[in-house]
Amino acid sequence: MSLKSQLDSHKQSFLEKADSKVIEAYDKGVDAVRNSGILDKALKKGDKAKDFLLKNALSEPIQLSEYLSRGPVVLMWYRGGWCPYCNLELKAMQDILPEINSLGGNLLALTPELPDKSISTKEKHLLEFEVLSDVGNRTAWDYGLVFKLHDDVAKIYAKNFNLQEYNGDNSNELPIAATYVIDKKGTIQYVFLDAEYRNRAEPEEIIKVLKSL
Repeated sequence: MSLKSQLDSHKQSFLEKADSKVIEAYDKGVDAVRNSGILDKALKKGDKAKDFLLKNALSEPIQLSEYLSRGPVVLMWYRGGWCPYCNLELKAMQDILPEINSLGGNLLALTPELPDKSISTKEKHLLEFEVLSDVGNRTAWDYGLVFKLHDDVAKIYAKNFNLQEYNGDNSNELPIAATYVIDKKGTIQYVFLDAEYRNRAEPEEIIKVLKSL
């Protein structure tokens, strides 16, 4: 089953069970992100990737440029382990990790979550790639990927879980769904950006790009 099919199935299940006011709030949130112009501001294909130094789930420093010296890098952002769509994406990426590695590439996943939260996600899903804590979304800001939650969505999240506890701040800021493939020279060769958080890059597309490099 494709990742899109899994995401769509989960979305359909949510729509069948959720309160209409919650559905309306989430739709408003997606529209607000789409209308914010963020998709136009984010780094695009052909741009140079911004280097960064972030800590992984074990608080070890990981630098993008060091990984690029070895080969191409698949760089993806996810909102957090609390997000079911993110978890489906992470599992799908783990499934294709051997093929990414066989093509000389590496996979780095960035999240605004604190290291103690990201390590729980890594362990839960048996992830064998680096999960990096982009605390305060600093790197996501460099890539132009950050948005502020719509007030109605923020209120719903506050009732269901403590986003501040996950991210270590009260900004209510998150990265949009984003995946990049960066070649060894640091040039972005593939971009997936979507204001709709329930859409994600299809793993097969990523493999196709890596094979072309």
